[in-house]
Amino acid sequence: MGYQGGTLSAAGGPHWLRVVCAEVGEVGTEGGKLWNGFYASRTLPASVPRPTLLHVRDWSAEAYAYRVELYAFAPDPIVSPRPVLDEGPGLPERWWQEMTAALGTLADVPPPTDREAVREEYLRRVIPEYTGHQVDDVTWPTAHGDLHWAHFTRGPHILDWAGWGSAPYGYDAATLYVYALLTPEAATRVRTELTPILDRPEAHTGLPTVCAQVLQAQDRADFCAELADLVREYLARMEQPIDLAAQWLRRFGSGSRGRQPAELPRRVAAEAGE
Repeated sequence: MGYQGGTLSAAGGPHWLRVVCAEVGEVGTEGGKLWNGFYASRTLPASVPRPTLLHVRDWSAEAYAYRVELYAFAPDPIVSPRPVLDEGPGLPERWWQEMTAALGTLADVPPPTDREAVREEYLRRVIPEYTGHQVDDVTWPTAHGDLHWAHFTRGPHILDWAGWGSAPYGYDAATLYVYALLTPEAATRVRTELTPILDRPEAHTGLPTVCAQVLQAQDRADFCAELADLVREYLARMEQPIDLAAQWLRRFGSGSRGRQPAELPRRVAAEAGE
């Protein structure tokens, strides 16, 4: 069962079947963001790697609407069984190149007017509240909106497009970086590979947004609780031109943490975008 009991999905042979359910009044409204996300993602460039949508069927019964979506199955395994990295992912150079290219392509897509992965009102509230930083002008490209390590395969394919839409520039890259901090060697690699995105002036809001979300969710998501101290340290030194991931490697070393289901970050993403 998927997010809040509203979706069900499973693999069958060369296909992946997803069923989504919503109250009839929610379809086409705010509840329709998660309803329409996968279907609407067909408009994104083909060079952004994701499972191919083959068929869609809609119907309703009493107070509920249903949608069935049939996808080509992405056979390559996910990078991590939970949103964060507990160990080095061991990904080939080609994977990093294709991932970085995909993020750049997605960020070049004009932001949709009817889809918000992160709401401006939300980030202007949570960034000062949880990080102490202020929000200046925000650049709004298109983003996946829930791009963590359990939503990337080793293909790479990017999974779960339910919540895509406009978000602060660098938001997806910032999520991958922050969610790698439990494994400092991996965080160093992520930060290096994503430097062309994260070091752009437009990215000044993406990282604080992700940090604020982690701190906001630390009491209800175990992996956010694990990240919280590292995020606070990052925020305390945010203005210093140093490689924080290298510092964490020297201080904390490496090692595995516990497991947490990949569905939990949806609780954070849902509040940000709904």
